[in-house]
Amino acid sequence: MTKEKIEEANDLIHETSPYLLQHAYNPVDWKAWNKESLKLAEDQNKLIVISVGYSACHWCHVMEEESFENDSVAKLMNDNFISIKVDREERPDVDQIYMNAVQLMTGSGGWPLNCITLPDGRPVFGGTYFTKVQWTKILEDISTLYKNDPDKVIGYAERLTEGVQNSGLITINKEDLQFNSEALETMVNLWESSLDFQRGGQKRAPKFPMPNNLNFLLRYSFQYENKNLQEYVLTSLDKMANGGIYDQIGGGFSRYSVDDRWHVPHFEKMLYDNAQLVSLYANAYQLTQKESYKIVVIETLDFIDRELTQEDGAFYSSLDADSKTKSGELEEGVFYVWTKEELQTVLKSDFEIFKAYYNVNTTGKWEKNHYILYKTKTNSEFLTAYNISEEDLNKKILDWKTKLFKVRSHRNRPRTDDKVLTSWNALMLKSYVDAYRVLGDKTYLDKAIKNAKFIKENQINKDGSLFHNYKNGKSTIEGFSEDYAHTISAYIELYQVTLNEEWLLTANALMKYNIAHFVDNKSGMFYFTSDTETNLITRKIEVIDNVIPSSNSVLADNLFKLSHYYSDNEYRDMAKQMLSNMNNQFKKSPSGYSNWLSLYLNYSNPYYEVAISGTNALNKLDEINQYYLPNILIAGSTSDSDLPIMESRFIEDDTYIYVCVNGACRLPVENTKEAVEQLLK
Repeated sequence: MTKEKIEEANDLIHETSPYLLQHAYNPVDWKAWNKESLKLAEDQNKLIVISVGYSACHWCHVMEEESFENDSVAKLMNDNFISIKVDREERPDVDQIYMNAVQLMTGSGGWPLNCITLPDGRPVFGGTYFTKVQWTKILEDISTLYKNDPDKVIGYAERLTEGVQNSGLITINKEDLQFNSEALETMVNLWESSLDFQRGGQKRAPKFPMPNNLNFLLRYSFQYENKNLQEYVLTSLDKMANGGIYDQIGGGFSRYSVDDRWHVPHFEKMLYDNAQLVSLYANAYQLTQKESYKIVVIETLDFIDRELTQEDGAFYSSLDADSKTKSGELEEGVFYVWTKEELQTVLKSDFEIFKAYYNVNTTGKWEKNHYILYKTKTNSEFLTAYNISEEDLNKKILDWKTKLFKVRSHRNRPRTDDKVLTSWNALMLKSYVDAYRVLGDKTYLDKAIKNAKFIKENQINKDGSLFHNYKNGKSTIEGFSEDYAHTISAYIELYQVTLNEEWLLTANALMKYNIAHFVDNKSGMFYFTSDTETNLITRKIEVIDNVIPSSNSVLADNLFKLSHYYSDNEYRDMAKQMLSNMNNQFKKSPSGYSNWLSLYLNYSNPYYEVAISGTNALNKLDEINQYYLPNILIAGSTSDSDLPIMESRFIEDDTYIYVCVNGACRLPVENTKEAVEQLLK
């Protein structure tokens, strides 16, 4: 880049986030979130505009085009404010605080998130998307008020900041709670009233996949033999896989569907969605052996490998919803949709059957004479209706996908957000582990190990701390509790399929650092930010399981598992205390705490340790992994091990499987089938 070109840009030109770089040539004098920007606001006694978005956010781009690229709006911002652009994926801590403030002010939130604060960062006003007219009036009114009556603005900021600091506080629960099946059943019954048993997902539009909710309900339905609930989960999986939310040609899922039938997606593809959905469909395939679930796992991982994977094994963050049309205009979904004429040209004599299979009709029509490929019949229903064999149909589907994929590859691709986030990478690492565990494809394990090594070599500091981001060989942002939570979880899962204790030791070391620097000593919960972070107006504690499970629910689960591996009573007590602290929240809104409820299942139902010791341990492990067993913890070694859970269990020339529950162990067996029978009794 030339010196002249850099001089035309604002400070964001020095950042690595693709989202921030998109704003580097706005006339707004954007700053990044850092100590220097915050000090500048205090030195100049200027209000701050904190504008939060992300690369794949459609309305973020709209507001940029309408307001942030407008010279008169930029002059207003530059004269009266210090303007800070934030990538919410890079700085979830900043996003969390100001989203909380906007929700307190308006009752709702979203992105773009625009918050105006005092020079010290205390919030005064906020909202989401504003038109140019609205935004201009807001800037004028607030800057005038601050100049003429600063005490009024400061007073409001003090009250609002107190609200932000006090909202979501978790207090310690000192009751000796007994986690039981009856209480859990009551919670699930309450949850059921919001489920769409006909179309899957929640009874509303838009429809979000919410993979963790479905994973919990799948496990619950299996352990409680609840066929009705299991049918709901499988219906959800079928409808999503058949819908427009799933890329029928290239694999992978979009963020959500805007309607209530999974037809029209918001076309952005996020790493974290696809990672968790791979794990979900792998688990469902393990339980049902339904071929369509296996296909979703394979196609989605093909998409990840093709479009979101670096050579060093790291994973990019997302693909934009928008891409350029032939005339060069950015338009949502244009990469993925088809006209009848295009399909007829490519498929020729097969068009009629393709048209019926993917609803190239009023059912699948979107807008501007475009169609989103959308299945409403099962393959077996289609075979009967069109008198075609299963083998012939499968050949046709493969042929259609191959031809259309080739045509689509010549279109302008959606932009890639190529930053690397540790927490999201760990979710993807775990999904490769799950795919390997269920499908047995060694290439999936190789990719998991490659990513695990990438994180260990690049994202873990010498002092044992984690970085949150990675771009162009640089890591610049300290890790958040979500990075520790998901990395520890992924390493525990990787240990459970490889029996390589390196991953378990690393997980344990990260947990020790996490306890030292993130724990809230009053409640036993974990702050989202480290005690080394000093630029925020408060430290928040994340507990609600959203699309991604909360850092605290994942950390509690990690503590529970590590307590078994290391016979660690401190870990055991911490996990139980964290779960106890959340008990009242579960009762009110169980769907918002699905990952917590998975941990609850470990206490309310039998939870088994399965230790495999002997030279043939990995083969025995492969045999056990043929079964859907969500309530077990795997430990194992092919030689003598110092791990407490493996103590005194290695016998030369023999391989034994030990099944234990609540400290009581059954007689060790050599036959995998016998061990599984002990688990299923």
